[in-house]
Amino acid sequence: MQAFAQEGASLVGTTLLQNMERLAQETQGLQPDSAVNWQANAELRAGSGQEADVWLHLEATATVPLTCQRCMGVVVTPVDVDQWYRFVATEEIAMAEDDESEEDLLVMEPQFDLLAVLEDELLMALPLVPMHEVCPVTPQLSAGDIADLDEAPEKPNPFAVLAQLKKK
Repeated sequence: MQAFAQEGASLVGTTLLQNMERLAQETQGLQPDSAVNWQANAELRAGSGQEADVWLHLEATATVPLTCQRCMGVVVTPVDVDQWYRFVATEEIAMAEDDESEEDLLVMEPQFDLLAVLEDELLMALPLVPMHEVCPVTPQLSAGDIADLDEAPEKPNPFAVLAQLKKK
């Protein structure tokens, strides 16, 4: 990541959503060509220490088919990510600085998995309760037909049954 930042490099890519296993589990009716378009830029910035800090800017856009929690149909949901990360040397430093920093902190690792971070961000960007603005189908709000309720046998009042027992 250090060399990537020193170059001021930029990566641009498209990744199929089906290749992101955790995200694919959250979807309904995922098309084989559904993809996320992303871009990652790295840079060095003057830090508090002698060495410059490594920063990563991750942007992504995707359209994810989710389950509407009202009608249970597919609701196509746009998902956007625009996040900055600052790299630190150790997990201990990340934990110590996490409360005061506005940006997200990542630990500098020899093998950095950009796609795993991208998938994490997409999962966090999903709505907690996906719903249509107006459902295309009126939701079924009963467990059975209303006609069946009219034909249901009357159940005896439990207190009337107790009163009968008391009389005996």
